[in-house]
Amino acid sequence: MTKNFSKVMTFSATDPTGGAGLQADVLTLASIGCHPFSIATAVSVQDTIGVESLAAISAELVNDQARSILEDMEISVFKCGLLGSSENITVVAEIAADYPDIPLVIDPVLASGRGDELVNIEMMSAMLELLFPQSHLITPNSHEARRLVIDSDENFEDISIDQCAERLQLLGCQNVLITGTHENTKSVINTLYLEAKEAIPYYWDRLPGNYHGSGCTLTSAIAGYLAQGLSLELAVEHAQHYTWQALKNAFKPGMGQSIPDRLFWMDQEDGDGRFNHN
Repeated sequence: MTKNFSKVMTFSATDPTGGAGLQADVLTLASIGCHPFSIATAVSVQDTIGVESLAAISAELVNDQARSILEDMEISVFKCGLLGSSENITVVAEIAADYPDIPLVIDPVLASGRGDELVNIEMMSAMLELLFPQSHLITPNSHEARRLVIDSDENFEDISIDQCAERLQLLGCQNVLITGTHENTKSVINTLYLEAKEAIPYYWDRLPGNYHGSGCTLTSAIAGYLAQGLSLELAVEHAQHYTWQALKNAFKPGMGQSIPDRLFWMDQEDGDGRFNHN
């Protein structure tokens, strides 16, 4: 029996808690009915409280992992998370350039939930110059968006979300989804800025607590729904619904952040063995 799964290649660092990173991507993509091809870019030492250390995998090995798969089968979407080094960012940018018909969805991870810095200036510059101009969508939270575009003479809090999106699009990002969990608003407002279209706001009830891997979950779900043939607008909408449910059903295995339950639907399974957003 031949099964036709939508295929997503995800580049990210490992997370031994399973809350974020490569493990979160794999769980999310499998949950919504996609087959994940996981390319490890770094190995982390972390728990639900924070990241203690990060060791980047060599750019040569990252390249070999990805290209061996790409030479064997067709991939529908690329998803990028934490890439670990400027050399790895360069390699992933080269791979994306060699496969321009595969949409590239980027979660520009800059720090852990605790605030542990995971990128340096060189890595941020490489993302902005090499990777972002090839993206189909980037998904920064509001804090990341401001860090990516702020000028040296500006105050962090003075830059609006709309200004962030405008500057990111000027840098070559076709479409930008800025999530609003970090903003001081009653509801969480996520805003999708599409190329040559008006911004689309999405309002979500703010959930209590802090969550490990919410951005990984959202971006992977978007990539998965794109791989299944949905338009970008529908993929973003469905992915937010999936992510909100995963956060609502989160569990707290340790002393730090809660981990999204990406298999929450198993308690309400409709018979096809995967999450159905309908």
